[in-house]
Amino acid sequence: MLNFPKTYEVCNCKKVTIAQIEDAIITQNAKTLRDIQDITTAGTDCRFCIFEEADFGKIKKKIYCKDILNSEKEGI
Repeated sequence: MLNFPKTYEVCNCKKVTIAQIEDAIITQNAKTLRDIQDITTAGTDCRFCIFEEADFGKIKKKIYCKDILNSEKEGI
C-alpha cells in the first residue's frame, strides 16, 4: 500500500490503521467508504481522513480511506 507501514494511522481521531482498513475491506467485505466507517469508525469524527476533498485540516493527510479502498479494488 503505497509504501506505508500497515501500522500507519490513517484516522488519528479514532486511531485506525491501514491494516484495520484493509482488514475491513478484505475479510469483512467493506465495499464503500460508508462500510469502512461502519466497521472501523474511521472518518466518523472530524472526517478529514475520508478523501482529499474533505481534508480541511491544517496538516494534510498522506493517505486517505478512499485511497486504500481504491487500491484494494484495483488489487494493488
